[in-house]
Amino acid sequence: MSIVLGPNRYGKAETRLVRVVRDGGRHHIKDVNVSSSLSGDMAAVHLTGDNAAVLPTDTQKNTVYAFAKRHGVDQIEDFALLLARHFVEAHPTIRHARVEIEEYGWDRRGEHSFVRRGGEVRTCVVHHDADGRTTVVSGLKDLVVLNSTGSEFHGFLTDEYTTLQPTTDRVLATAVTARWRHTGGGRDYLDSYDAVRDCLVQAFAETHSLSLQQTLYAMGERALTARAEICEVRLAMPNKHHFPVDLSPFGLDNDNEVFFAADRPYGLIEGSVLREDAPDAGFAWE
Repeated sequence: MSIVLGPNRYGKAETRLVRVVRDGGRHHIKDVNVSSSLSGDMAAVHLTGDNAAVLPTDTQKNTVYAFAKRHGVDQIEDFALLLARHFVEAHPTIRHARVEIEEYGWDRRGEHSFVRRGGEVRTCVVHHDADGRTTVVSGLKDLVVLNSTGSEFHGFLTDEYTTLQPTTDRVLATAVTARWRHTGGGRDYLDSYDAVRDCLVQAFAETHSLSLQQTLYAMGERALTARAEICEVRLAMPNKHHFPVDLSPFGLDNDNEVFFAADRPYGLIEGSVLREDAPDAGFAWE
């Protein structure tokens, strides 16, 4: 029996970085979480423990901090591109770099005072390899949205274990994780992010939903129709169930007014929406 080494990668996960820019007495902050993963000619380190091809994960962490000082941190996509290209181009044994960044927003409350913003987290993932292929994926997570009506669910499969009752009026709530793949680089990623986010929110609000799957598709379709710079949207949407509470023991009616918000278990709806002619990313882009 022959045993061989399969696909592998290594890196530094969750390097926390806060970059302060002092513009006189007025400060600006960038608060991010950076994770890097590298792959390439790594057989020897696994098979014999030879570290000659390995860039230490501590070096990857230090690079993040040094580049933040040297180049600054503006759009997270640009910063991720800078890091990914550096890792591949500076070290011949590294053939592929993946850099993921999460950004945490802060609202200004003074010249140098801020309050951490709630809600969703902006994200990006950049891939770059030694053949010059680059993929930029922007996204968000924990975007919590809710429609208090305008959602139905009926006509589904049933069997001897089915207890769920059909409904023509329910609360539809979810915490959206979305990622969208760009067709090229060199753009205003913030403008693109704001526009795609608006498309997702508007489609959720305006779609009379017969299923969360239908809403997922409508959200991806809206973003792709409106924004030519993206070619694929991937969405993960847990169904944050809201169940009407039985108030009859107390002599009260409940016409979809009082709900129990269950946190688990939950339905998880996932899917991708893409242009028919979307270019192949060349590699898995998660």
